[in-house]
Amino acid sequence: MNRDYLQEALQTFNGGNWYGWKKFDEQGNKIPNDQRMCYECIEIIKEGAIMPTKAEVEAKIQEIKDAEVAREQAKQSAINKLKALGLTDAEVEAFRK
Repeated sequence: MNRDYLQEALQTFNGGNWYGWKKFDEQGNKIPNDQRMCYECIEIIKEGAIMPTKAEVEAKIQEIKDAEVAREQAKQSAINKLKALGLTDAEVEAFRK
């Protein structure tokens, strides 16, 4: 499953649920659904919400990705340490469930 990092990042601003996606461009042309989920198509739907800059959104996306990598590295480190203590693969797998 592919994570939607853009939407995960956007949810961290303005208390979540503050944005939607434009359906039409400035010329009134319908934006295809597969092209709507991008920074340029964000529209504010919650009164008082402030649009984060593209740089802020990109920084939040990177933060989310970095945290994901750190979790995976910590998990692998723990597995390696358990194996170094003499646990079998089956015993290590039992901890993961």
